Amino acid sequence: MDLSDLIEVSAVMPALKANSKKQLLQLLAEKAASVTGLPEREVFDTILQRERLGSTGVGNGIAIPHGKLPGISRITGIFARLENPVDFEALDDQPVDLVFLLLAPEGAGADHLKALSRIARVLRDSDIVGKIRGTKDAAAIHTFLSQTPASHAA
Repeated sequence: MDLSDLIEVSAVMPALKANSKKQLLQLLAEKAASVTGLPEREVFDTILQRERLGSTGVGNGIAIPHGKLPGISRITGIFARLENPVDFEALDDQPVDLVFLLLAPEGAGADHLKALSRIARVLRDSDIVGKIRGTKDAAAIHTFLSQTPASHAA
């Protein structure tokens, strides 16, 4: 599974301004609503509910919020590079500046997990992450996200 199958250039926000985790999730839900046609409130409530189970801040300034929604036809991603990092209650207590929101149909099962794994693998690659942090160009970020990480280690 290639990340370019999950995310379009129009779903990349290369210089998002957010002051808090909640505001960040609201802005992601707003973008997701415009990309998917789903109600913004439904997207926001779904990802907020997931965050209440435990932060999706995975460390190294990266968060991968996700959720399953009725009414979405395929697994869809939204990516944001933040102007300024925000506290995301991440596992390593570091603020987050790169966020990949993943939304999946309710019945996605294994495909949802494969997509999460693929995102995590790409965002663990320090070369790719460095390139993403170094640009505010949405097309360039999309290209970097679509690259295969140098190491295929899990």
